[in-house]
Amino acid sequence: MSDILLVHGSCHGAWCYRDLIPALEALGHTARAIDMPSHGEDTTPVADVTLDSCAQSVIDALGDNTVVLGHSWGGFPITRAADLAPGRIARLIYLCAYTPWDNHSTADMRIAAPRQPLMQAIQRHEDGLSYTFDPAQLRDALYHDCPPGTEDFALAHLSPQSIAAQNIKIALGDGHRQTPRSYIRCMNDQAIPPEFQVTMTEDWPTADVYEMATSHSPFFADPTGLAALIDRILKA
Repeated sequence: MSDILLVHGSCHGAWCYRDLIPALEALGHTARAIDMPSHGEDTTPVADVTLDSCAQSVIDALGDNTVVLGHSWGGFPITRAADLAPGRIARLIYLCAYTPWDNHSTADMRIAAPRQPLMQAIQRHEDGLSYTFDPAQLRDALYHDCPPGTEDFALAHLSPQSIAAQNIKIALGDGHRQTPRSYIRCMNDQAIPPEFQVTMTEDWPTADVYEMATSHSPFFADPTGLAALIDRILKA
């Protein structure tokens, strides 16, 4: 069985894996989630958040042979972590996540997508340092197929997302290229277009790409199915 570290996406935290962790544990895995800087219980000021500080939080949480799953923007820090700590990560799993292109930021990749469905739900803070999501659009954007009450739970926990961290262009190294990796496309995603998820993985081996018929939040929409798919990936 595997040691699995779960890394959240924009504005989220370890809390979003509330249902996935017990589902993975039921299959015999060890699973835990972290709060990246300025999210959840981490008190780092949003102005101090960088891509590297997010990657370091991943590295700091690694065990001896840890599988790391990154959701959404979490694809950037997990990739950077694999480059900064080569050989430390057993496998990278990208869950409807950005797989970075060299010399691109998260914002660059968002723009490179054929459409930006999430942009209308983003509310930029007056200080210009961060953004959050419009509560009125939250369900349609992120949780449309999730159980009732999901958006209420999320609204009680969402935190501001650093804009600067997502504007940092990544310089890709060899560490992530030498790490086994898998991708889970979410084919009813209303945040990162499914067709762009296909584009980001079109040159990947077919055996390393999987699909779920869910929204951007399969950890709420179908935690049991997601856990089973992760288990299948790790046993392949």
